[in-house]
Amino acid sequence: MKIGIDCRLFSSNFTGIGRYTHELVTNIIEMNRKLPEPHELVLFFNNPEYKEFRSLQPVKKVLVRAKHYSFAEQWRFWRKLVKEKCDVVHFPHFNKPILYRDKYTLTIHDLTLSMFPGKKMTKWYHRLAYHLVISSAIKKAKHVIAISENTKKDIVEHFRIKPEQIEVVYNGVNEEFDLMKDPEETKKTLRKYGISKQFLLYAGVWRNHKNLVRLIEAFEKVREESDLMLVITGKPDPHYPEVQDKVKELGLEEVVIFPGMVSENELVHLYTAATIFVFPSLYEGFGLPPLEAMRCGTPVVASNTSSIPEICGEGNAIFFDPYIVSDIAEKIMMVYKDAGLQAQLIQRGAKRAADFSWDKMSEDTFKIIQDV
Repeated sequence: MKIGIDCRLFSSNFTGIGRYTHELVTNIIEMNRKLPEPHELVLFFNNPEYKEFRSLQPVKKVLVRAKHYSFAEQWRFWRKLVKEKCDVVHFPHFNKPILYRDKYTLTIHDLTLSMFPGKKMTKWYHRLAYHLVISSAIKKAKHVIAISENTKKDIVEHFRIKPEQIEVVYNGVNEEFDLMKDPEETKKTLRKYGISKQFLLYAGVWRNHKNLVRLIEAFEKVREESDLMLVITGKPDPHYPEVQDKVKELGLEEVVIFPGMVSENELVHLYTAATIFVFPSLYEGFGLPPLEAMRCGTPVVASNTSSIPEICGEGNAIFFDPYIVSDIAEKIMMVYKDAGLQAQLIQRGAKRAADFSWDKMSEDTFKIIQDV
């Protein structure tokens, strides 16, 4: 069988779909090697990944030169796909060329753009293009993979397809997230970013559905009963100036730290050193950061919405209503004041995070790809 994989989002960084694609591709190459009759693998890349990718096993690389969400994706990428004549192509994201009609499988990570389009998709033609592409991709796929039961439910409700057409395959958690063995390195990171006290941590992108303004408002209440700091990682987004504006409005500039995009090691340091990891998101298809925090031995306080309770699991985190600022603050303080509860969450969280493996995700996905 000739199997193609869309690798245009391939990345070895710790973020999102790029990491998902990286883990999937590297594991499939290894699993394919062990088959009695290995499949022919065709990997579709953009640069610089096309030039940089190396494999000890025989694979074919195809240079696409078509960014995701572009017109070139619909035309140039489609032509590359047709030329290769694959028996099946796996798309790790919904952005499949509409004209592609041959067999393919598809992973849907979330429906954030359907539920929270935000400030980046305000034009009517952007919304129309998104709906046409994702609807076509889902309805014509041989198999649709959802990364959580909640995402599966959202797909069924929004696109009116039968539940049996969708298979749930959970993401994994990177092994790099673990208790930091060298406390001196952690201390260096804390000094670098001016973190001088116990702190709450948020890690992730800045988007409206991430609910950071309410987190900051809840933190103001937390400060009435504690001397905690708040650390918010991630690249500031010019579309969402209200995050930093809220900090200034409440006079919290000295106790809210914005480290920006931290390195992989630094993120592990921050997870390890944080007193509590807080995840106030309104919507997640999966939600990796709470599991990453659990692997690093940090108690988690998170939203009770979308997939978050499903992924964290009952009893492994404390959940709040993310729309109610007072509830966010109350649950943070409940964990902060109770050392026994912290220890329980740390122990249970570590066990929960161990349930999620990129090897298992890749194995299950590879089986689905071959079953067309």
